[in-house]
Amino acid sequence: MQNHKLERLNNAFMEQLNIIFGTEVKNQILKSVVVTGVNITNDLSYAKVYFTCFNEDQNLVLKELKESASYLRGEVSKRVEIRHTPVLTFEYDTSLEYAKRIEAKIKEINEE
Repeated sequence: MQNHKLERLNNAFMEQLNIIFGTEVKNQILKSVVVTGVNITNDLSYAKVYFTCFNEDQNLVLKELKESASYLRGEVSKRVEIRHTPVLTFEYDTSLEYAKRIEAKIKEINEE
């Protein structure tokens, strides 16, 4: 598959999942989820969904996401035009925490 098509699919999945989490889920734990990226494999069989969450235990959120994966996959399949919707797997995105630590170190160095 061409890279721009895969990138478009990644963006479409991310957008739709954020809409679902932001406005449609009833589970309060999942309402805190923000999808930061999606990486669909070249054969379109799996989609790794990177997420962060606010004011929630990331392990609890990950457990809830795994339990809701088939529902979320079904909802995305209704909204994104694709022949076979990939299986969703979830991974906590540590890049935001990493960026905050770097920012704090830079601020600390500048204050010295």
